[in-house]
Amino acid sequence: MNEVDAIRPRDLVGYGRRLPKVVWPNNAKVAISLVVNYEEGSERYERLGDVRSDGLAELDITLAKDYRDFAMEAVYEYGSRAGIWRLFNMFEEYAIPSTFFACGMALEKNPEVGAAIKELGHEACAHGYRWDEPWLWTREQEAEQIQKAVAAIRDTTGSRPLGWYWRYSSSLWTRELLVEEGGFLYDSETYNDDLPYFTEVKGNQHLVVPYTQTYNDLRFLRSEGGFSSPQSFSDYLRRAVDELHREGGRGYPKMMSVGLHPRWVGQAGRASALREFIEYALGKGDVWFARRDEIAQHWIDHHTEWER
Repeated sequence: MNEVDAIRPRDLVGYGRRLPKVVWPNNAKVAISLVVNYEEGSERYERLGDVRSDGLAELDITLAKDYRDFAMEAVYEYGSRAGIWRLFNMFEEYAIPSTFFACGMALEKNPEVGAAIKELGHEACAHGYRWDEPWLWTREQEAEQIQKAVAAIRDTTGSRPLGWYWRYSSSLWTRELLVEEGGFLYDSETYNDDLPYFTEVKGNQHLVVPYTQTYNDLRFLRSEGGFSSPQSFSDYLRRAVDELHREGGRGYPKMMSVGLHPRWVGQAGRASALREFIEYALGKGDVWFARRDEIAQHWIDHHTEWER
């Protein structure tokens, strides 16, 4: 085994046929984690020194670095000015707690969002200080950015983050740095399971709460394999909760993550699809809408009762 694989070996087996018989609160058949990626104002922007500007802004072109891209900026501004409040209001209407994958810089630029996360009982999970590519950094550079993100989230929400998720992918030593930093219950740096699991990091037991690129509104922007309409998004989510609910009814409850972005699903037409899903899931009964730190803590407290 080479050094890279030794530091973070792949695990293609997981729980396999020995699934834990999970017991969620109130014997829920599915735990549903709604995750709002709050990144507005911290996106990649070539004119600010990034290698390239972000290409996920619902626009056909991006301008060269010599020009300020007002159109791209406006798409992100919609998320922070309007879309985020539509989501906050919807969650409050249904009394649903959610997790915010929050970039520290984004919260600094719109402190009201950090205040609302705190006041409305949501969770701020660290999403880096801003959009970056940590696999290109030294270990020391990444450690500095982790500390910077933690400080920004603590200052804007009143609490330090208990979870971590870089945009897209982590570095070889991200988990080691999180354990060394301390104070984290979990990370969501993977897409490889329907259940949390523990992994060993430098002799420490570390919890992973997997995220998703599958049940994620970013697929509205994909020309192939994406959501062609709000209806297709809603239908996909409902089919997923139906299947997971069925598995939970057979004694093997799972969790379902749903990735959301204020600039995309915060648009009224798409928000209606999210509302349909929430009402559908609540109508099925035996579902637990929970923050990721709640799921993590529940797993830490009870996993030894379930694992075979």
